[in-house]
Amino acid sequence: MEVIFRPMTKDDWKQVAEIYKQGIDTWNATFETEIPDWSKWDSGHLKTCRIVATIENSVEGWAALVPVSSRKVYSGVGEVSIYVSNKFKGLRIGTKLLEKLIAGSESEGFWTLQAGIFPENTASIKMHQNHGFRIVGSREKIGLMNGIWRNTLLLERRSTSVGI
Repeated sequence: MEVIFRPMTKDDWKQVAEIYKQGIDTWNATFETEIPDWSKWDSGHLKTCRIVATIENSVEGWAALVPVSSRKVYSGVGEVSIYVSNKFKGLRIGTKLLEKLIAGSESEGFWTLQAGIFPENTASIKMHQNHGFRIVGSREKIGLMNGIWRNTLLLERRSTSVGI
């Protein structure tokens, strides 16, 4: 089984959205509760650093960056999103997507990547830490989800080649 990584296109949206929905359904991947349409998702994410992982021409994982601010001083800081199809969890597709996202972000001039992760999502925390992210803080009761206050951990990775 060969996994091919390539830039995400609009044509991938249906499969990307299905994988995103799987993450939403866990209640431990995102505060989102509904899949946005392509236009809304596209406008909120950077045009570069969008990657899909395909197996036999089927999208089975994706990664993208969201700008943390519209202010110029933060132009090199992006927030990471990584999702893998339930069918292929545990095969290190997320790890490879993160590696490619890091490399792509650095080639685009990003000096810092951050991720907000629910403390219960231990696999995601470990994966990020294995790639140079460190926990820089926690946000207590930052969002009300399904009537329950949720905490997140803020992880950050500073590039060793950009902005040094």
